Amino acid sequence: MTELANVVFVDGARTPFARAGSLYAQTRADDLIVKVMRELLRRNPNLPPEKIDDVAIAAASQTGDQGMNIGRSASLLAGLPNTVPGYSVDRWCAGAMTAVTTLSSAIMAGAYDLALAGGVEHMTHHPMGEGMDPNPRYLSERIVDPEAMAMGMTAENLHDRFPHLTKERADAFALGSQEKTAKAYANGLIQPDLVPVVARSAELGSVLVSEDESPRPGTTLEGLASLKTPFRPHGRVSAGNASGLSDGATAALLANEQVADQLGLSKKMRMVGFAFAGVEPEVMGVGPVPSTEKALARTGLTIDDIDLFEVNEAFAIQVLAFLDHFGIDDDDPRVNPMGGAIAVGHPLASSGIRLMNNLAMDFTMNPTAKYGITTMCIGLGMGGTVIWENLSGSKA
Repeated sequence: MTELANVVFVDGARTPFARAGSLYAQTRADDLIVKVMRELLRRNPNLPPEKIDDVAIAAASQTGDQGMNIGRSASLLAGLPNTVPGYSVDRWCAGAMTAVTTLSSAIMAGAYDLALAGGVEHMTHHPMGEGMDPNPRYLSERIVDPEAMAMGMTAENLHDRFPHLTKERADAFALGSQEKTAKAYANGLIQPDLVPVVARSAELGSVLVSEDESPRPGTTLEGLASLKTPFRPHGRVSAGNASGLSDGATAALLANEQVADQLGLSKKMRMVGFAFAGVEPEVMGVGPVPSTEKALARTGLTIDDIDLFEVNEAFAIQVLAFLDHFGIDDDDPRVNPMGGAIAVGHPLASSGIRLMNNLAMDFTMNPTAKYGITTMCIGLGMGGTVIWENLSGSKA
């Protein structure tokens, strides 16, 4: 039996994330992902573009400027040779994560040597749920609880299931995300991943977007406590302890490790394994728990082997449920060291690669760390987890 090839994360980049309805309102989604793809090629001159075996780009809404098989169309727009194929991916919030794992599976099997994964979500042009036509049987036959169709309600349901995970704890975690993001910016840790974008604005003309728009470094616990809870009266989920609606794009280069060595490409992380899992749709935020358990079991690791965690902060309660299950403190410094989506935003299908970019930097800042996890919850009741091994600074 042929031995599986090792897959390495060569490099990753992203646009700054903007609030929906703001800086990117007059910028096309496909232009955002093309910008990141071109930058990855520029940063990696040892990579012959014609050697890329496939491109997978994710979007949760695959219509308009995110349609027309954005994997292929963005590849052509980015100037990749016509011989490089491409396709589109949709696993809602885990779209970019799935693009990475699907392409990595082909590399492991020996079908591909080099691949480019990405994700984009323009929530200004494509509001969550726009154009969807859910089968009436979902509700009439109680296949899913009606609350499963509203992500904020699924977060409130998690608070119901785990009443000891209070709003006060969620707000404290949200404050930590803002503070860690501000510190990471001050220390220049986030900027290396960002690809500045010139955006058009009817009011301002051309605007250079060079950093995330959403962080609120002046956030306080008192301010968070005063925010409305729009999903329930006297609820626990607010705009302050949830990720904002955002526009942005991410991309990453993946390679067979031997090919990366031959080409002299950087090797930031090696994929150890991954898993996806399903849960009840009405508590979709708990999805990272079973996907992480499955990934650990398949790789022969335990949670004690993991040195760093990048958990997507769709909602603070979702991260707290994950940490609580594995016996990790709310403020454990190994978790989201540079902050997360509560501060910078969550452009749905793009966020999986943002987590990987962050983990690669986490590894660089923690050279003794061996293993790290990127994990996220996914709409309609799923979770996804990828385990990585630290190769920071490794190059042929």
